[in-house]
Amino acid sequence: MTNSVEIKDLDLSFGAVQVLKQLNIDIAEGEFLVLLGSSGCGKSTLLNCIAGLLEVTDGQVFIKGQNVTWAEPSERGIGMVFQSYALYPQMTVRGNLSFGLKNAKVPKDEIQKRVARVAEVLQIEPLLDRKPGALSGGQRQRVAIGRALVRDVDVFLFDEPLSNLDAKLRTDLRVELKRLHKKLKNTMIYVTHDQVEAMTLADRISIMKDGMIQQLDAPEVIYAKPCNKYVADFIGSPAMNLFEGHLSGNTFTCDGFTVDVSGYEFGSQPRRDSAVWLGIRPEHIVTGDAAASATFNGSAEIDIVEPMGSDTLVWIDFAGQSVRVRTEGQSGLRSGEALTIGFDASRLHLFDMKTEIRL
Repeated sequence: MTNSVEIKDLDLSFGAVQVLKQLNIDIAEGEFLVLLGSSGCGKSTLLNCIAGLLEVTDGQVFIKGQNVTWAEPSERGIGMVFQSYALYPQMTVRGNLSFGLKNAKVPKDEIQKRVARVAEVLQIEPLLDRKPGALSGGQRQRVAIGRALVRDVDVFLFDEPLSNLDAKLRTDLRVELKRLHKKLKNTMIYVTHDQVEAMTLADRISIMKDGMIQQLDAPEVIYAKPCNKYVADFIGSPAMNLFEGHLSGNTFTCDGFTVDVSGYEFGSQPRRDSAVWLGIRPEHIVTGDAAASATFNGSAEIDIVEPMGSDTLVWIDFAGQSVRVRTEGQSGLRSGEALTIGFDASRLHLFDMKTEIRL
């Protein structure tokens, strides 16, 4: 499979501060790659380097096999959608979509074809003669996306395009973006701090921290086998429960419980007696009768119950800390009650205490 975008040994520094550090990413033709991380991790900065809006300190950027490291943004064959809509308020939707093409001296009939095609794909045909002030937030963002699509380029860059929208609109437009990618089959690079967006949209996710890539893999791999404690804690909603303890042979011990981890699939062999973190996701803790046959089972007191419709999030006091458990929607559980819990070794995650790397 040919690569659409290649980032090789990319560094970026602002004075003495190194923002991006030796980044290497190969993005396949037609791939949807998500750059994910908390604020300040360098994901938007990397996107701006790909777009040519920032000059790299070292390394190279290739798009469609061409070295574009020093090329102007207009010469890179990219379309970019920003967090802000940045629409011209005095122009209609049609005018906003066609403005860049007119400046590029694209023939009038070609402009009409492209605007009509994009309006159909984004389902904004009835809005073409309205001005931005008469549109909802979701409609404005569709127009902003459409302005990038009319350029008819191979690579689209999205910098947190849904972050200004309310929760329902974000969900709706997320589905539309996935449908759009399926239809167009263009390469898309998408920046977000929202792990749900990343998990649902991406073919692969690049999780970043402090200007470096922590893990680059398919969403299901990152969820099932996070490479370190940071990724484990970042991916998953609600977050993974983590316990500090010791691993001796196949036995993990901490203040509050002991569990046999012989059913755990080790990726690297730990030291004979290691200080480790043990992680278990809230959805992998079973309750009630199901706990009886689990590798480990015990009892805990329910602190808080949060009904969420399709499921219920239960906070329990266990092993000296507050632990999250995801149960079925109509659980009938109440604060103050005792709850039998259990989990299997095959569902656990172990991380070295010192390096925080997965064992």
